[in-house]
Amino acid sequence: MTSKRWTLVGGAVACLIAAIHASSLHAAPWLEPGDVRARHALQKLADRGHFDRTTSTWPIMWSSVAKDINPSVTTDAAATAGAMAYLRSEQREQFQDGGRAELTLAGSSEQPLVQGFGSGRQEEGQVRLDLQWQGAHWAVGLSPSVVANPTDDEPYRYDGSYLAGTLGNWVLGAGAIDRWWGPGWQSSLILSNNARPVPAIWINRKRDLAPATPWLSWIGPWNLTVFGGEFQDERAITDPSLFGMRFTFRPVQGLDIGISRAIMFGGDGRPKDGSSFLDALIGRDNSQDGGDNDPGNQLGSIDVRYGFAIGEQSMGFYTQMMGEDEAGAFPARKSWLIGSDWTTGLFESDQQWFLEYTNTIADDFLGNARPKITFEHFNYRTGYRHHGRNIASTFEGDAEALTLGAHQFFDSGSNLSVTVSYAELNSTGQVRAVTPDPNVRYFIPGASQTVGIVNLGYGMAFLKGQLELNLRGTDKKIKLIGEELDQWSAGASWRYRF
Repeated sequence: MTSKRWTLVGGAVACLIAAIHASSLHAAPWLEPGDVRARHALQKLADRGHFDRTTSTWPIMWSSVAKDINPSVTTDAAATAGAMAYLRSEQREQFQDGGRAELTLAGSSEQPLVQGFGSGRQEEGQVRLDLQWQGAHWAVGLSPSVVANPTDDEPYRYDGSYLAGTLGNWVLGAGAIDRWWGPGWQSSLILSNNARPVPAIWINRKRDLAPATPWLSWIGPWNLTVFGGEFQDERAITDPSLFGMRFTFRPVQGLDIGISRAIMFGGDGRPKDGSSFLDALIGRDNSQDGGDNDPGNQLGSIDVRYGFAIGEQSMGFYTQMMGEDEAGAFPARKSWLIGSDWTTGLFESDQQWFLEYTNTIADDFLGNARPKITFEHFNYRTGYRHHGRNIASTFEGDAEALTLGAHQFFDSGSNLSVTVSYAELNSTGQVRAVTPDPNVRYFIPGASQTVGIVNLGYGMAFLKGQLELNLRGTDKKIKLIGEELDQWSAGASWRYRF
């Protein structure tokens, strides 16, 4: 976003915050996507009936974590002690009035194609400073960073910066923050942290309270997030907008249901008036008026997860379906994600496991395959990508993958993770996307290829901070557009909180 637009956005939000006096609840700070241990902790509490809230929409507000964990958790200490200890520790660090700062030094020999919920986008070298201040009604975060040899030709960034305030049970904000929509651990079919965030203005609920009205009480705890932003990279159509919305609810204990939409809209030479946006919003954009008049490119998804307790552990089954088009008010040209996750308590510590299958070949899973559709569009030809990476699936379109993952959480605070994937990438061997910037590395497989992928991670306390080490390998070099990735790469990051 240009400096002028940031100024306008910041001014609008600041005026809004200045007008807020009625709320007595805390403002924005949230649990960001990427914290695997926090996700394990919240999901285990939810599956065991101690946190009756959805855990598939990230960020998750600290206000909900602080206020909505059921007192019954004290009767289940044998199963939840590790989870509660970590959440309480992070709450003391993150959810408090006043200022705080964090310095991160990171680097990687090469940025990989495949990333997951807990993976960070590591450039060759990066220094990032996070400065945050939180009050009773509003919060601000500034996250300047400098990157060495960036893959998108942008050495200076402000990803993670925000300005946010509260209005009753709502949070209104502006900034560039990571999001993860869906129950998957390895990927999401609608929105993930695989790419850099799109700067946006947003509104979301602070706590997932159930409706007080009797005839709506069956919905249970619910959440709504809506945002609107603008792509910042060089594209086939310049300056398009991204509009997203997600509604989640929990009609019965353990059952999370999410409904999401994402719309690419406007841009240079494209319709962008109110009626065109309404056509896109109601799904009337499947070329009814001819391709040249198609108002936007949209995706819609539905995801479901059911989690439950097993002894002192928990387990869940989940699925996500995403459609690239609409037919009969329902997503069409479908891609699928199916998985299961479970916890164990081996060696007197906590483990999180998952097994996940992803198929982004449109209609291939339950029908006749329609390749070269998923994450692509005949008008927005750069596709559903930002700064060279897919906004949703790390495997890109026309892919099929199976991933087994395990996370070990030690009582000392250290953690160990292993994920193994077997994937068929770009099944057609063709690339439909237009890649207009020669200085950007586009993480789009350039040929049909089958590859095995392993990722090892280890985190521990080091020099009064947290050190994270990663080693990634493939059984052969992955071919991207115009280049190949090395078979092995390593990365490290060190985070220090002031």
